[in-house]
Amino acid sequence: MEQKKETLLEIHNLSVSFRMYDQGFEQKDLQVISDLYLTVYPGEIVAIAGSSGSGKSLLASAVLGILPDNATVGGHLHYKGQELTPKLQKKLRGTEIAFVPQSVAFLDPLMKVGPQTEGYRRPKQAEKRRALFKRLGLPEQTKRLYPFELSGGMARRVLVSTALMTDAELILADEPTPGMSLEQAVEALRMFREMADEGKAVILITHDIDLAVNFADRVAVFYAGTTVETAPSSDFKKGPDALRHPYSRALWRALPQNGFEPLPGFQPYAGSLPEGCLFAPRCPHRTKQCEKQVPPVSEIRSGEVRCYHGA
Repeated sequence: MEQKKETLLEIHNLSVSFRMYDQGFEQKDLQVISDLYLTVYPGEIVAIAGSSGSGKSLLASAVLGILPDNATVGGHLHYKGQELTPKLQKKLRGTEIAFVPQSVAFLDPLMKVGPQTEGYRRPKQAEKRRALFKRLGLPEQTKRLYPFELSGGMARRVLVSTALMTDAELILADEPTPGMSLEQAVEALRMFREMADEGKAVILITHDIDLAVNFADRVAVFYAGTTVETAPSSDFKKGPDALRHPYSRALWRALPQNGFEPLPGFQPYAGSLPEGCLFAPRCPHRTKQCEKQVPPVSEIRSGEVRCYHGA
């Protein structure tokens, strides 16, 4: 019997809601993530794909424990078998779990790049930082610049190098490559791949599926705050017939090189989610069951899908 691999990060039934004011002074909870699942194993890159507003970045914030005070998190998050409590998140953040944020505003505007990447009184880190800067195409004098003196692409490469400077077991990279040239983006993802090949793991949040599938092991597809499919990255290279969920197939067809075919309708707003399957209003295969009941997650062809008609 094949021995089951131990997980690095395991997420089940994750929900995230925000306490907000409605009309007047009435408050309500706006649920933006519901029943989201994801499993990450040592030695792999898991790419997360989906349209804007599907919950990709919120997942990273929930894992790190950096959501705002009006957020409520439910479900189960485990890291190396331990529940990710706020106390454990604080301990792991920046050490065992590193973050490449989407916003360059995460760089300290009052501190030069050098200390932000190397830290203070850590001379051994300087050599590692120089090597990272060289691979990412950052001139050595970049260390003497303040963040406002960097271009957008340079700032993102600095953020990538900051995460890679750590000894993290898990990196959460939220749209790390926009603003980079193709060569720079490929090199950044190649560095993530090398890290995974050493037994660590990367969650790669991206809109660039084409580039991601060349480095990722699996792809998780999010829609309206939930996971609709996880599949081997090779399935996205084979084409829509290899995918299991109708939204994943539509996402593949919407890529420019695949015909740029639009999908009628729009992703539902968090405050007005439909009953049953969240994709049902846009799905050509929907039935009454889809409109009334949330489909369970099924294992199909070495992947997982949340769909009554997954194939």
